Order: sequence, then C-alpha cells, then structure tokens
Amino acid sequence: MKDKLMGFARLARPANLPTAAADILAGIAIALYLRKIEVVNFLVEQSGDVLLLVFSSVALYAGGVVFNDVFDAELDALERPERAIPSGLVPKREAVYFGTILMLIGITLAFKCAMLSGLISVALTITILTYDGYFKQFGFGGPLNMGICRGLNLLMGMSILGTVSNWYISLVPVVYIFAITLISRGEVHGDNKKHIIWAGILYAIVILSITLIVLQQKDNVLIMAPFLILFGYLIYRPLLKAYKENSPKNIKKAVMGGVLSLVVMNACWVAGFTDWYLAVAVLLLLPISILLSKLFAVT
Repeated sequence: MKDKLMGFARLARPANLPTAAADILAGIAIALYLRKIEVVNFLVEQSGDVLLLVFSSVALYAGGVVFNDVFDAELDALERPERAIPSGLVPKREAVYFGTILMLIGITLAFKCAMLSGLISVALTITILTYDGYFKQFGFGGPLNMGICRGLNLLMGMSILGTVSNWYISLVPVVYIFAITLISRGEVHGDNKKHIIWAGILYAIVILSITLIVLQQKDNVLIMAPFLILFGYLIYRPLLKAYKENSPKNIKKAVMGGVLSLVVMNACWVAGFTDWYLAVAVLLLLPISILLSKLFAVT
C-alpha cells in the first residue's frame, strides 16, 4: 500500500506544484495593484478566496500531469519504464480516476471563488487535456499549448476580484513555457542545440518583457532587480551547460531549472507590483520545490 501511495504521489509531480501556487499569488498581486487595493489587508481579509484559487491551481496542475502519464503510458513503457503506470505500480484505470478527481476538485474550488475564475479553470482544464492527448506531438503547437496552460493559470490568479484587466501580462508565461517545452524535446535522446538557442532567445524576451511591463505600470524595477538577476542566473546556467554538453542528463537539468524557476519569475512579478518582502514570501516556495525535486521527478 505504501508503494502504491508513493506511485500516486509520483504521478502528481509534487515538486512542480509550488510553481502553480506561485502563479496564483503573482496573479493576485498584479490584480490588486491594478485595482489600487492594499495587498496585505486583502490577503488577511480575503484569505479564503486566496486559498481557494491556490488549491484549485495545484489540483488542476496535478491532474494535468497525471493525465500526461496516462496518455504517455505506452511510450513510457519503452522510454521511461520506471514511471508509475508502466512499472505497474499504479494501474492506468486508477490513474484516470485520480486525475479526474483532481481536476473536478480544481474546477469546483475556482467556481467557489468567483464565476470568472471558474470559467478560466474550465478553459485551463480543456487546454491541459488537449495538450496531454493531442497537441504534445507537434513541434510548434505542443509548446504553445503548454504555454497557454501557464498563462491561463496566471490569469486565474488575476481573476480573484471577478474581473481581469491587462490580460496581456499572461502572455509572458506563455513565451516562457514555450521555451522550456522546446528544451524538453531532447530530454530522452539529446541533440537539441537548435532548440536550446531558441529557448535562450525566448528567455531574454521574457526578462525584457517583465522589466518593461513593470516600468510601464509602477517603475518598481530597482526593487525587482535582485529577483530578476536570480531568475536569469537560475535559468541560463543549466541552459548554457546543456548547450555545451548536449546530453539528455544536462537537458533534463535545464528543463528542471526552468520549471522550478517559475517560482522566481512569479516573485519578480510580486516584487514589481507590490514590495520585496511579499516577493520573498513567494520565493520561499522555491526551497520547497527543490527539496521535493530530490524525492520526486520534475519532468
């Protein structure tokens, strides 16, 4: 029983889940600034709504990666036989039930927060499943679809007040996840230097976009700068190593670095739209992700 429970945990990719929570917190910080609402008071008074969206996002992310392994079961039997489904630790049917329950929980929690949040959660669920079941196979459509998932997650955080303005901000994580998904194309066989070059360019666009958006809205770049520097270091260091030695091992580390650094990117948003101490609070999710990544696979 213990091994089976561990199999279900592995399916949900626990190390990745804090990144989903960070998306929501960043989205909330952006929305509150745009509506000129004091952040700390809101977090105290409306903590219930904040938690609803955080747990909704975590459940939808977990459900999405479960279905990723469901759809990939036959391929994983050849390329990653150690995974929970091909190893026989979790039967495929039970994984389907597990993923379905997680997604229903996520949608329900989002609707309890706000109608708009619920509608975005439904769109997010559809986008997740279309990626898992179909678009993943396409060189351009797959990364774009995955990026839209992350953009919708940030947008769901921005919807906490029941409306969304400046929706274009959610396009930044779309570009970022597009880059990570490009890198992951070589995770099994290596030999993806062209994708790594493109990912490096897209990373630069993301950093520049965050800077320009914050300059346009609040001119809080000096407060955000340390977080932005940390973000750049954490994503480019493994990427450059993967380019120099284009092995599956280094590519996997570059993907893992990109995924876990989502927490830092969200801390940049929080620092840019609120203040440094709130950004530090979000950044504390990073060591949790790193610790969990030593116990569970990220990719």
